[in-house]
Amino acid sequence: MAKESDSFSLVRLNIGGKKFCTTRDTLTQREPDSMLAAMFSGRHTVCQDPEKGLIDGISDVMNQRNKNEELDTELTRIDIIKCIQSERVRFRGVNLSGLDLSKLDLSFADFSYACIKNVFFSRANLLCAKFRDVDAEGAIFHNATLRECEFTGANLRGALLAGASLQSANLQDACLIDCSFCQADLRSAHLQDADLTNANLEGAILVGANLKGAKLSNANLRGANLQRAYLRKVNLRDTHLEGAKLDGANLLGAIRRH
Repeated sequence: MAKESDSFSLVRLNIGGKKFCTTRDTLTQREPDSMLAAMFSGRHTVCQDPEKGLIDGISDVMNQRNKNEELDTELTRIDIIKCIQSERVRFRGVNLSGLDLSKLDLSFADFSYACIKNVFFSRANLLCAKFRDVDAEGAIFHNATLRECEFTGANLRGALLAGASLQSANLQDACLIDCSFCQADLRSAHLQDADLTNANLEGAILVGANLKGAKLSNANLRGANLQRAYLRKVNLRDTHLEGAKLDGANLLGAIRRH
């Protein structure tokens, strides 16, 4: 069972009869890439069960997740670590859904056509990795290195890329609906015809980025740096641009709010 005190953000856990008391900050900041951090981040609903207790409830969820992974996921984290010892790493078309691949060196790996839904890539090195036409819905790339990566045609709906390094990344024709790019570095990124509907790019660096034909309906670009970005004929009517830097941006024919 878990109880929270709003005034001190205390979290009380009952784990197999043993009681623990900690704070939400400890759970979310000490190991930001852990499963407990994700559970208490506010992104998920944590249910309290007075009979089973919180941890038993989590166990039920994890047991179900493990069953699903046993049925669907084709490789484990250990398998991935063994694979990346070789020079050329290919996971083309492989189902890796739900795996924790955080902090691994996966540079130059080929994930094209793979299913990587809800995979944890936080703080991973994915320099020049290929993600062409992947299904990466809900994947977490928080603070990952994604420089010069290829995401052409990828489905990244709802993915978390906050703080990620995406300089010169290719995201053409990608589905980026509901994605979070807060504080991400997208300098010289290729975003032609990408769907950024409802995406959060607050504070993102988009210097020199190419957004030709991109869909930016209800996108949040508050405080973003769009200097020298290519926004020609882009519809910005429903885009939030308060505080954005647009010096030198190509806005010829762009549709803006009156």
